[in-house]
Amino acid sequence: MTQTVNLTDAADLSCAPIDVAAVLEHLVREADAAATTSIGFPGAVDLDHTEVMTRLGGRLWNNIGDPADTGGVAHTRALERAVITWVADLVAMPADDRWGYVSSGGTESNLSALHAAHRRDATARIYYSTAGHYSVPKIVGLLGAKGVPVRAHADGEMDYTHLAEQLHRRRRWPAIVVATAGTTMTEAVDDPSRIRAILDDHHPGGHLHVDAALSGIPLALDGRLRLDNASRIGSIAISGHKFFGTPTPCGIVLMRDHLRPAGSRVAYTATADTTITGSRCGLSAALLWHAIAVHGREGHRWRTTEARRLAAYTTERLNTVGWPASRHPHAFTVVLPTPPQQVRRKWLLATDGDTSHLICMPGITPGVIDAFVADVAAASRLRSRPIPRPRPAPATPADACAH
Repeated sequence: MTQTVNLTDAADLSCAPIDVAAVLEHLVREADAAATTSIGFPGAVDLDHTEVMTRLGGRLWNNIGDPADTGGVAHTRALERAVITWVADLVAMPADDRWGYVSSGGTESNLSALHAAHRRDATARIYYSTAGHYSVPKIVGLLGAKGVPVRAHADGEMDYTHLAEQLHRRRRWPAIVVATAGTTMTEAVDDPSRIRAILDDHHPGGHLHVDAALSGIPLALDGRLRLDNASRIGSIAISGHKFFGTPTPCGIVLMRDHLRPAGSRVAYTATADTTITGSRCGLSAALLWHAIAVHGREGHRWRTTEARRLAAYTTERLNTVGWPASRHPHAFTVVLPTPPQQVRRKWLLATDGDTSHLICMPGITPGVIDAFVADVAAASRLRSRPIPRPRPAPATPADACAH
């Protein structure tokens, strides 16, 4: 019989002796139990990282300083450079106008890019969508900058008319605009070309940053997200643990070379201090490198296609059982009215009032979706109240992969 452990009591370091094995086993058991029902938050579960964790997981891998430096303790900086090059090539950044590094996650990537852009002119206003990630207004505060929220439409995409109005009202100050490629709740994608045109009308020298934590790699694999010279996008933030499913949070930040922080030279590390954290997780860089090396562009393009097909299937199945659902074209995310409590006790969804979503990340199977839909259908038959209608998202063809 499995022993029940009160984790809070068992993990209390002020008590002795501590049953370390029992605490660790409890954590693993809870994670295993939730593995098939945690469908509301983005983390791919189809990639096998065992080889890296087995070979490298037992020691410290600390990437200190600028990834381009070769001095000091190198650890996995060569793999980090390879990851940055692969992603920069994928988004078509010019080879002579790029810089970046592997970060601790999307928030640090946003912070690094916005700090670099804001450093050019501390009077710049930072414009961001109300449907964007919660890290952006936090970063505005950390930078001591002036932030300007921009309304989003009901489907999550930025209201470009409102953006133009806000830029016009503040035309005396420089502008930094944060576009989102994959908003938190609906995976809406702001249009960088429309934003760039609006910026040119009001602030021709304005900086455009794209927070593409979830959708950046899938959209780039399609050729729908490019940072070539024509795009005039200045920087981008991407999460590593979402699409690549690494077992440790990480991210990627890329920016134009003229934004590269100068960074003071640190004698004892023999490298320039150009990153936010200084020390960075070298294991994360190795995990990302491994995921790319094993699967390549075509492997990840196939993963993207399968995830989108499953999202289309999920949308169709939910609508068939009378529970309205929708998704943006090319999205992994399916938006639906918040199911009853008995469903949410079993299935971990992301919920905001009457709206919930699930994300068909690579590795989620049709069997998992069928089980979820069956639970929703059973619960809906017991409801005495009408199904709450979520904020609308656009209708999607049965197979968005064909578009």
